[in-house]
Amino acid sequence: MTEPIALVFAHPDDETFLSAALIRRLADEGNAPVLLLATKGDAGKKNGAFAHLSNEELAELREAEMSRAAEILGLSAVEHLAYPDGKLQEADEAEFVRRVAGFLNRHRSPVVVTFPEDGGNYHPDHMAISRIATKAVLDGWCPHVEKLYYILSAPLAEKGVQPAFRLDTEPYWPVKAAALRAHDSQALAIERYFGPLDAFPEQRRYEAFVLAWERGEAWPKRTETWITDRLNS
Repeated sequence: MTEPIALVFAHPDDETFLSAALIRRLADEGNAPVLLLATKGDAGKKNGAFAHLSNEELAELREAEMSRAAEILGLSAVEHLAYPDGKLQEADEAEFVRRVAGFLNRHRSPVVVTFPEDGGNYHPDHMAISRIATKAVLDGWCPHVEKLYYILSAPLAEKGVQPAFRLDTEPYWPVKAAALRAHDSQALAIERYFGPLDAFPEQRRYEAFVLAWERGEAWPKRTETWITDRLNS
């Protein structure tokens, strides 16, 4: 398989919080994964050293931080749709779907990874990009896509939804921690979630992924060894 796995998220750092080990393993296997971000994170919370920045300045900074994280993780391409942070629910849906589909089609991605419908934490932007990415795939805009994955969330787990596969992040922790440090403007949020980055966070050990759709079948109950299982590419 040569076509890259695509990840579609809302903000810079979503990719590292939720799927850094996945991205690095794909890159190490020669997949060259690609990332689409709906915003530049211009409304993100700023820690003390960056509190004086305007939204425009924060967007520029976070784009640079994302570039550093991308190099660490092995992403081959990162694109920002540059919608206003915190306002994805207000974006024109038809245009939004076309832009997401355009990215997936340019890269001929057979697999898409995004947030679940609940956004993982009910963040409106996370929920919006999940809805748009799902629509782009399920409504036939992206004929090359064979599989759609959601990040496993607590609400999904509470419903009894099981991940198709889980990835132990401990072997990848030095890489994941380095990518998290690259997102320096969000250091306070990162520490709240992971704790000090010089210690492996056992409570955040696994990245888990739910198979939401595969070749026309919704929520197939399959256990997989890896994200590329059964691909035709």
